[in-house]
Order: sequence, then structure tokens, then C-alpha cells
Amino acid sequence: MNTITKLTITLILILVSQLSVAQDTEVKDSLNTERIQVLKTQKEAIRNEEKELLRQEVEAINNKVDAAYITMEEGEILKKEVAKKRALNIESRVAIIDNKIDLLERNTAQGGYVLILGKNYKSDLSGDQNAIYLGKRKVKPTPVFDRRTTSDLVFAIGFNNALIEGESLNDSPYKLGGSGFVELGWAWKTRVFENSNAMRLKYGFSLQWNKLDIKDNMYFREDGDQVVFEEFPFEVRKSKFRTTNLVFPVHFEFGPSKKIEKKDYFRYSTHKKFKFGIGGYGGFNISSLQKVKYKEDGNNQKKKYKDYDAVNSFVYGVSSYVSLGSVGVYFKYDLSPIFRHQQFDQNNISLGLRFDMD
Repeated sequence: MNTITKLTITLILILVSQLSVAQDTEVKDSLNTERIQVLKTQKEAIRNEEKELLRQEVEAINNKVDAAYITMEEGEILKKEVAKKRALNIESRVAIIDNKIDLLERNTAQGGYVLILGKNYKSDLSGDQNAIYLGKRKVKPTPVFDRRTTSDLVFAIGFNNALIEGESLNDSPYKLGGSGFVELGWAWKTRVFENSNAMRLKYGFSLQWNKLDIKDNMYFREDGDQVVFEEFPFEVRKSKFRTTNLVFPVHFEFGPSKKIEKKDYFRYSTHKKFKFGIGGYGGFNISSLQKVKYKEDGNNQKKKYKDYDAVNSFVYGVSSYVSLGSVGVYFKYDLSPIFRHQQFDQNNISLGLRFDMD
């Protein structure tokens, strides 16, 4: 028996075993659900029974008062005593039922593994048996009534360049097409006001990669604690400089939203709504890298220069975005210069698309 056959048989045995477990679990879950419904019915029956007994006891006390066996004041005292007794009876008997229900619910729809083939798992919950399932069952959690904070992935990409002191962007020594930025992170969004979603606070953390594609055979050279921008001694094919920053952005976001109200929760949705965000970021430079590809004696060569000491360790800047849908236009500008010591300050400036607008 070859290896493939052995693996196939093993997989079939595992599948059959798991399907058997899933079937047993489903039968158990169905029985538990029926028991829960019966127990809930019993709770209402207990309340009705105790109320009826209380009515009978009060009626008997009233008859004694009418027959002058006891005074009216004594009758009121007795009524309070029997009412208290019946209330405690209801509380104790219902608590026993609630504990049984909790036990059954904890052991319902939690075990078993199911394989989904062409059907949504929800179809199983509605009684559709036309699918095979393999995967851990989970109880659907009860939604939070008012979730003021949500979170999502942040991804942005676009053009990057540098504003150089005393020069316009048109005179930049960096190629517009080859210079770019990428940002990847996570952001939380919290509603500022209790009963309005007109303003939200958006905050989180991101990794930013800012790349500059250097023109005209130039490159950065470290000279002590300074960076010198000069011509490379050989014919340069490509010269790129990149910084990697860990930043913590904070934005105030404005714009309309739709209120969605359900039986057990409500939400504010900004899906496909206009959004405008303005704020800034601060963080740290965690690495820098320059790659120079060049030709020496007709041969292709490559050099890497890592972790320039002259790169600013602390970075900070301003940023903004605007969106009319799920994708927004994103702008950011580093107020901190790229290098600590250089004859003229250079500041990264970026414009691109941001994907976290819902």
C-alpha cells in the first residue's frame, strides 16, 4: 500500500469520525434546545401557580375578617406574610430553573467539528441538512447594545517626495514616479459624543515606509554625524533611500452617519458616507536603508548602506484624509526633517490612497 493510499484512507477515517461526532453533537444540541424551551415554559407555570395560591390565601384571610374571626389589622399583617412567602417561593423555584437553563446553554452548540461544502454554516442553524460541515461550532455572541469603539486595518499607498528648504518640489532631486510610501497598521475609532456620531476620534499605530528614488547619479554619504548629498563615483543604475517608521496617528474624523436600530442593539454606520479626518502622528524611526546599483568596469554591482546615524530618531507630522466611499485620498507631511544634520532640511511629503474608510 503506497503512501498516497495510506494518507487517503487516514483522511477518510478522520472525516467519518468527525462527521459522527458532529451528528451526535447535533442530536444533543437539538435535545438541549427542546429542554430549554420546556424549562422556560415551567418558569411561567411556576409564577402562575404561586400567584393562584396567593390569591386563594388572601381570599381565605378576607373571609376570616368578614366573619370577625380576626381584625382587619391582623388580616393585613397576614396578607403581607403570605405575599412575601409566595414571592420568595417564585424567586427560589425560578432560580433553580435558570441554573438548569444556563447549564444546558453552556453545553449547546459548542462541541463537534463540521465540514462546510458549498453551504453557509448559518443554513445548519436553520435546519438545512443539505450540507456536510467540518469546523468547530461556536455560539453566536450576544451583540453589545451600544458599541462606541470599532477597529479596522489601515492600508495606504501612494507617491512620496521631499520638500527641501529653499527649493520647490519641481526642483526635487528625487523622481516623482519612483518615490513612494506604504503604510500598514491598525486603527480604533471611538464616538466622541454620547448621542451623536458627527465626530469620531481615530487612533492607532502604523508602520510607514517612505522611499526616495534619487536622480542624477547622486546618493547619500554619511560624514561623521552629517549626511552629504553627492555624486556617486560610478555610473548609477538605481539609487533608492528608504526609512521605516513606527508611528501613532491620531485624527478627528467628521461626517454624517446612518443610525441602525435593532431589537437588542444599535449602531452608527459610516458606510458609503462622506468623511473628513485631520490630525497628526508621532513615533520613531526604526531603520533606514539606501541601495545603490551601479556599473563598475562594465559589471553590475550593488551596495547597501544601513541605519544611518544621522536619520532623525523621532518623527512627527500632520496628516489628513477625505473620502466619499470606502477609499479615501490621504495626505501626510513630516514636520521633522529626515536628517538631523544637513545643510538644508528635507521633509517627507506624501499623497496617496487610504483603505480604512468604512
